[in-house]
Amino acid sequence: MSAADVPTGVRTGGADDDRTQTLLVLGARGDLASRLLLPGLGGLIAASSLSGLFLVGSDRGEGSDEEWRTVVAEAFAAGGASGPAVDAVVRDARYVAADATDENDLRRLLEGRRGRLTLYFALPPAVTVEACRTLSGTGVPDGTRLVLEKPFGTDAASAASLNDLLHGFVPESHVHRVDHFLGMSTVLNILGVRFANRVIEPMLSSEHVEKVDIVFDETLGLEGRAGFYDGTGALRDMIQSHLLQVLALVAMSPPSTLDQLDVRDAKAQVLRATRVWDDSPERFSRRARYTAGSVDGRSFPSYVDEPGVDPALGTETLAETVFAVDTWRWAGVPFRVRSGKAIGSPRQEVTFWFKDAQRVPAGLAGDAPRNRLRIGLGAGRLQLDLNINGPGDPSTLTPVTLETRFGPGELFEYGEVLRGVLEDEKPLSVRDDMSVESWRIVEPVLDAWRADRVPLDAYPAGSAGPAAWEERET
Repeated sequence: MSAADVPTGVRTGGADDDRTQTLLVLGARGDLASRLLLPGLGGLIAASSLSGLFLVGSDRGEGSDEEWRTVVAEAFAAGGASGPAVDAVVRDARYVAADATDENDLRRLLEGRRGRLTLYFALPPAVTVEACRTLSGTGVPDGTRLVLEKPFGTDAASAASLNDLLHGFVPESHVHRVDHFLGMSTVLNILGVRFANRVIEPMLSSEHVEKVDIVFDETLGLEGRAGFYDGTGALRDMIQSHLLQVLALVAMSPPSTLDQLDVRDAKAQVLRATRVWDDSPERFSRRARYTAGSVDGRSFPSYVDEPGVDPALGTETLAETVFAVDTWRWAGVPFRVRSGKAIGSPRQEVTFWFKDAQRVPAGLAGDAPRNRLRIGLGAGRLQLDLNINGPGDPSTLTPVTLETRFGPGELFEYGEVLRGVLEDEKPLSVRDDMSVESWRIVEPVLDAWRADRVPLDAYPAGSAGPAAWEERET
């Protein structure tokens, strides 16, 4: 890339208005940018009238400014974003063909910024690491923010090595390891339900709770993502990242504020205290992958017959692990965390199972199942299962469910993520120590699976999982 390739009219940083900032998307031609990142950004711009944002897309492929503006405009429209601020960002958007791992290309990209620079790595993990190695040699402008997509490393050692690499040219305060799962309004509702209700929060401890389920099963299959998913699997893709973050929100002590320091400190404390139940991944982890079947009338081939899949890798599409959280609040309470693909009638919720009533007085007839509090992760739903005197005979107990629904969030998940990045708030991002702890927690499971100490079961697509899997009592 020559100096002539720098977008016409681009000013270098230093003398711009304080509100001016550049969002440089590396990997702009990929699916992540067009399908998730840009619609989220459009919603954020429309909702906040964000001004002074210079949007630059960059990728290895050649392209023009007009082609990039069309991509941006269509993605913004797909997310329902409109208005003068949205139109202004589209008009000013630029595209620069560049190799994110090439030193000269990166230098010229950085020189073309306006105001504060945010680098968003919408790239495969290995390419992101290589680009960061290059940046560590070239350096970045003061105040540059880095935004990285999971996975953050492939194990605890590589996550720590990546942290060291990043800290070599930017401070930790300028690193955003984003987890879009935490931008879901339904996930964030965990905080409101827990900490704004006196009738609920005191009950959420080992004194009253028997076990906790965190489940995110989905009807989707591989969906053409073999290049990423095969060799990654459900444990790494969902449990190690997204669902351990949910577990941290579920189990953390009440923070003083929702400021980034307080929330992330509280989450990190939980992760440091988390381990596989009884330190036995052979007993307290399970894995399986789907065979041919159908979900909602849609036919699925066996996972091993999906295009691009290597059957020898033994990749699981359903994973389940039971964790212990060794804190004062949760000691002795098992946390079952599960995620699977091609599941019929899937659950996506956090469930607190309360202990049985100490004693049901003689004279009350009927079943008195355990109370449950269920917080939906997909559908915005809160349910509380109780036992009451039923209709007719007042001495007969009847289970009932009290239900309410959460309203949709103002922004898409990536809009919430980008709000945190561009406004420099970070409660939704993953801190360096948390990225290492999350790998430390699952490594015993991965080791047991690699050694074939845990069988790889099978389940038909559209089922609830392997027929032999039953609720485990610990």
